[in-house]
Amino acid sequence: MSFMPYVAPEQLMKDRSDYAHKGIARGRSVIGCEYREGLLFIAENPSATLHKISEIYDRIAFAGVGKYSEFEDLRIAGVRLADIRGYSYGREDVKARDLANAYSQSLSMIFTQQMKPYEVEILVGEVDGGAVGTALYHVLFDGSVTDEHGYIAIGGHAEDLMEELRQRYQEGWDLTTAVKTCVQVLGAPESRTIEPVAIEAGVLDRTRTHRRKFRRLDDDEIARILSG
Repeated sequence: MSFMPYVAPEQLMKDRSDYAHKGIARGRSVIGCEYREGLLFIAENPSATLHKISEIYDRIAFAGVGKYSEFEDLRIAGVRLADIRGYSYGREDVKARDLANAYSQSLSMIFTQQMKPYEVEILVGEVDGGAVGTALYHVLFDGSVTDEHGYIAIGGHAEDLMEELRQRYQEGWDLTTAVKTCVQVLGAPESRTIEPVAIEAGVLDRTRTHRRKFRRLDDDEIARILSG
C-alpha cells in the first residue's frame, strides 16, 4: 500500500508560496500607475502577440505576470464573467471590484486545494468619467487582494521597482511623463535601457468619448514618447 508522509499544514502552505514566488520572480515586471487622465499599465514584453496587458470590459483592464497560460486563463474567465454580468444586468454594473473578488476566490481555492498553485500575480484596473474615478486592485497567487493607490509594481524585482516608484512618483503626471518614468523604473534594477520595441503599454483613458476606455499604445507612439 502507498504511504503518504505527513506534512504540517503551515509547511505545506509555505512550500506552495515559495514555489509560486519563484515562478513569478522569473518573469518580467508590470507597473500600474495613475496618471492625469486615468490608468497606465506598462511592461517589458518583447512578444508582439503574447500580451501581458489587455482589456476586460468597457472601463476595465487586466495585467498579469508569471506563467502566461495561467494568467491568460484568468483573463478569459474575467471577460466571460464581465460579459455575463453586463448582459444580465447592465454594462454599468460591471465593476473591477467584483472581478477582483472573483479572481481572489478562484486563486484562493486553487492555492489551498490543488497540488500546484498558479504562478501568477494580476492587476485589475477601472476608470469612469469622473475626475477621481479610478480603482486598482492587486491579486496575489494565494487569493490575497489589495486596493492600491497611485502605483504598484508586480513580478520580478517588484520590491526594487516599488522603491524606485516611491522616490519618483508624483500625482498628476501626464501620459508622456508617466510612460518615460515607468520605462526608466523598469530598467533601473539592472541599470539598463529598455528599447521601445520591448515595451507593452495600455491605458484606461477616462476622457475618451467612446464607451470603451482602453487603448493600447503602439510601437510608434511609445518610440515617439521615449524619444521626445
